[in-house]
Amino acid sequence: MKNGNTAKAQRRRHKQWPYHLMMLPGMVFLILFHLVPMGGLMMAFQDFMPIKGLFGSKFVGLKNFERLFKLPTFWRVLRNTLVISVGKLVLVMVASVVFALLLNECRHIKYKRIIQTTVYLPHFLSWVILAVMFSNIFSFTGIVSQIVQLFGGEATMFMISNDWFRKILIGGEVWKEFGYGAIVYVAAITSIDPTLYEAAGIDGAGRWKKMWYVTLPSIIPTIVLMTTLNIGKLLKGGFDQVFNLYSPLVYETGDIIDTYVYRMGLVDLQYSNGTAVGLFQSLIGFLLLVIAYKLADKLVGYRPF
Repeated sequence: MKNGNTAKAQRRRHKQWPYHLMMLPGMVFLILFHLVPMGGLMMAFQDFMPIKGLFGSKFVGLKNFERLFKLPTFWRVLRNTLVISVGKLVLVMVASVVFALLLNECRHIKYKRIIQTTVYLPHFLSWVILAVMFSNIFSFTGIVSQIVQLFGGEATMFMISNDWFRKILIGGEVWKEFGYGAIVYVAAITSIDPTLYEAAGIDGAGRWKKMWYVTLPSIIPTIVLMTTLNIGKLLKGGFDQVFNLYSPLVYETGDIIDTYVYRMGLVDLQYSNGTAVGLFQSLIGFLLLVIAYKLADKLVGYRPF
């Protein structure tokens, strides 16, 4: 009997090896670009000098973190990151859910597909390309300034205005991502039991009440799941977008942790301080993810993992 079980296990492993082989490129990528670079975290606790390397540089303990927390620019950057990230997270989620609900009510298949394709496309455009478009639209002679002037206002250089730059970042992210983010919610809506709508119709509910009392409550677990997955990114303000749009004139409201690390570590060559900021960002992100997981379990009884 034991030999028979062993033979079955060997046959099972033999059948599964192609699947493990398919995973190999992804595992190699994960190891090379995510696990191996973690050795560089040692620099956060060193007075790192490239000529001496990781193992030759002087160990200074938590002095880099102490110095970091005393910098007024760090707290400004942290505040900017939180404001921008929370704004993006909340507004993209709300826009995605609302769009999915409205799209589900569209009964004309042809128009529905055209709308879906139209709003999904911006997601696949790089911020390198979109930055040029946004810079032209919001420039002093751009279309937005022209519309403002048409209604009696004054032309404004929105991209270098601390009053407007943060709003442009959040609004641009919502425009770019809400269509693609709605895919998950559209899929969740299609899995709702049709008998729930039939029962609501028998009780006299119209389309709007069905949406409010049947569709929306049914996709709450999906909303919680997506929110939980995104909570860990709260300290990721969107490097690609900010880096391609910002300038020193809007550091006050637009500088985020990722761009701060880039300038500190790669431009100013302060490797230890840049690594300390990055490590702080990762630890806080992990803590936020754990908190979001606990809240999801406690508030709605749902465990994403």
